[in-house]
Amino acid sequence: MQRRLLTIAWSSSQASGTLAIGATAWLLSGLTPSPLVNGVLPALATLPLLLPLPQRIRLGSLLQVLSLLLLLAVAAGLLGRSVLAPLLGIALLAVGLRLAQDPLQRQLHGRWGVPIGELRAGAEAGRLAGNLLTALLFPVGKALLQFGSALVLLLPLAPLVGALRAGGHHPVEHREGDAAAALTAAAATTAATTTAAAEPAPWRLEPGGVLQGLLLGGLFALLPLWVREQAAGSCFDFGLLLTAYGLGRTGAEAWGLRLPPRLPYLLMAAVLVATQFVGSWGSVLLFVPFGLLAAVADARLAHGVDPAGDLQQNWSLLERSSALGGLAGSLGMGLVAQLIGLGGSLPIQLAAFLGAGVLLPLLQRRRH
Repeated sequence: MQRRLLTIAWSSSQASGTLAIGATAWLLSGLTPSPLVNGVLPALATLPLLLPLPQRIRLGSLLQVLSLLLLLAVAAGLLGRSVLAPLLGIALLAVGLRLAQDPLQRQLHGRWGVPIGELRAGAEAGRLAGNLLTALLFPVGKALLQFGSALVLLLPLAPLVGALRAGGHHPVEHREGDAAAALTAAAATTAATTTAAAEPAPWRLEPGGVLQGLLLGGLFALLPLWVREQAAGSCFDFGLLLTAYGLGRTGAEAWGLRLPPRLPYLLMAAVLVATQFVGSWGSVLLFVPFGLLAAVADARLAHGVDPAGDLQQNWSLLERSSALGGLAGSLGMGLVAQLIGLGGSLPIQLAAFLGAGVLLPLLQRRRH
């Protein structure tokens, strides 16, 4: 029973972070139509993944709470319409997640014996729930209810953090046979669920991961602005798109789907084209196969990093490389859209996906 409650608390914290990031992205798109400013938000959410920050569960948890209180103040109108406050809130949240998530996961696994597979499943369910709540809560109570709910979802972890403070940190027990964690989606945004094995050297990068991060980072950085301005949609539509994407990624892992190297990128480009000819519900449905294709491409890249090496280290390297690419993609596509207009960015994104279908297999072939 205790193990199940710990898994639920972990899943709830993942839902909190996902909900806060999605709600802030939509809030910022309403405060400013600037693609560049909107692109800064996912860049701030990604940046801590690339920094050698210390691992501090209590400090990280405190920063998450402070960030949600700041975002609540923004939603309540106490800080006016400045874009700096939501950006600062996301920066604090991202740093808090980076400080706390990995050591907290190791404590759950090593001290309380929660299996890695169960933590992965709980995190995936939490992220899906967070995206769905982004859609469902906005029509009821707008951003105020979204951020308030994110704060409530963070509370189940409070007894666990308190127990760590009272009992101190215990060494992590390494257990053999745990599955490697899969790379999470673009957006960005939450800590990866990995085991405690040593990570690859921090200066190593996987070119394919950087390029894929550029693609998905550029796309999702402008997604809330695209839904709001080009599709005349609402936060409900935006949240459902994120949920559909997450469902697709989950399905890819469950089915173990494999495709030829070029095909996922060509099909993702085709899906993006198709979204321009269907209504909002059609676009939501199309983001399920889009997420599936993105996850298939991730898995192929991870296995191709070092086919004879440790798969978990392959995923860690791919995650860091994708984070760097995502940061550059968010800022780069935001700048491009700022210069040529939001509508003009879609052909560039389509060309990028088509180009990746040609370039990424060549990169992997040259390496091996």
